Amino acid sequence: MGANGRPAEPHPDVVAEARRLIAAGEAAHVMLRALGGVAVRLQSPDEGPLLPRSYQDIDLATTKDKRRVAEQLITSAGYISDEMFNTLHGVSRMLFYDHANHRKLDVFVGQFSMCHVIPIADRLNRDPLTVPLAELLLTKLQVVELTERDQRDIYNLIYHHPLSREGSHGIEVDFIAVLCAKDWGLWRTTRQTVERCVANLPEYKVPAQAAAVITDRLGELWRGIDDAPKTTGWRLRSRVGDRVRWYEEPEEHRDSQ
Repeated sequence: MGANGRPAEPHPDVVAEARRLIAAGEAAHVMLRALGGVAVRLQSPDEGPLLPRSYQDIDLATTKDKRRVAEQLITSAGYISDEMFNTLHGVSRMLFYDHANHRKLDVFVGQFSMCHVIPIADRLNRDPLTVPLAELLLTKLQVVELTERDQRDIYNLIYHHPLSREGSHGIEVDFIAVLCAKDWGLWRTTRQTVERCVANLPEYKVPAQAAAVITDRLGELWRGIDDAPKTTGWRLRSRVGDRVRWYEEPEEHRDSQ
C-alpha cells in the first residue's frame, strides 16, 4: 500500500520508478540494484548521457537469500507476478508486469545469465543504485547480437566513467580482466563487442573529443583484458576456438533493455 493508504502504483517515468523500487528495497532491508539501460542512465550525469536513448523496461538484481522477500515487495509495489515463469525459473530470475505503464520488470537473482554468466550479487553494496560499473559494462559487453541500444550504453559508460584498477572509483579493468581470463567464451564475445564498438563509433557522430576518449578507453580496456594471465581452462577452451559455439542464446531479445 502507498503512504496514503491506496494501493501502490508504479511511477510513469521508468527511471523514477527504478529509484522508487530501490528505495523500497532499502526500507525493507532488501538490496535491489538496477542494471541494463536504466542503470546506465542512473550512472550518467544529471544533464543526460552523451548518447540519449529511450528506456522501456526495468532490470534489477538481488541476492538469492532475499528472493522471496523481493517478490513480495515488488508485488506490493503494484506489479503482477508472472506466476508460471517465476515458478519455473525463480531461483535465478523473476518476471513482473506493470500493466498501467506497459512495462516489464526483470529481476536477476544471484547472477546475470544471458549470452554469458556474470556474477552480479557479490558486490551489490558498492553502489547505492546500480550494480558496480564493471559488472554493468560486462552485462553489455557479453551481448553477442549487439543492438544499437547496447552500443549506446557501452559508449555512455566508457565516456562518463574513467577506467580504474584495484577497487578504485571507475570501471575496474582488473575485475573484468579476471572474469574474462577464466572464461574463454566471455573473453571471445568481449573482444568481438569491443571491436564492433570501435568500428561503429563514427556512425554516432559524437564530438571529436568524446570519440577520442571512447576510443582510447576501449583500447586500454582491451589491453587490460588481453594481458591478464589466463587460466588452464581458458587455454584448453581456446584450442577449440569458434568451431564450437561459445555462448548461450537467450530466449528474450535484448531490444527490451
